[in-house]
Amino acid sequence: MIYLLDADTLISADRTYYPLTRFPVFWQWLSHNGTRGNLKIPTEQYEEIVAGKGELVDWLKEKDHKEALVFSEEADPALVAKVTSEGYADDLNESELETIGRDPFLISYGLGAPANRCVVSFETSAPKKQRGNRKVPDVCASFGVRCVNLFIVIKELDFTTNWKAPS
Repeated sequence: MIYLLDADTLISADRTYYPLTRFPVFWQWLSHNGTRGNLKIPTEQYEEIVAGKGELVDWLKEKDHKEALVFSEEADPALVAKVTSEGYADDLNESELETIGRDPFLISYGLGAPANRCVVSFETSAPKKQRGNRKVPDVCASFGVRCVNLFIVIKELDFTTNWKAPS
């Protein structure tokens, strides 16, 4: 299973739950699991994060972390279009397109191999939202793509604060 990380997952992890300077073991664990192929950040989500500034941006730009975590697969334009038109709406206006941002790319990677991929996002389901306001978990569900939050990933990949990288 490859867990595909939404930008909000890493941003929230750093700002709220596991700040880089307070929980370096968590970030080492992420990078290790990226190297093992368990966790990946699609290029589009990576670009969203590194457009900013701060410790997370600096950490992600480090060669070893970037190589470990960035998903090497390119988005399938047909799947991105399918997610956009069928998951949100086929006639989105510019404001709605700005609202959904690069989420269709993230979901399309999951749709490319739904039995082996899982989207990770801190967005919460809001089934009544429509069009450009739909949330990642709801769009994923409409395509049969599993979507979980980071805490589920931590449980499933068995992270603990006494984790140590293999020698």
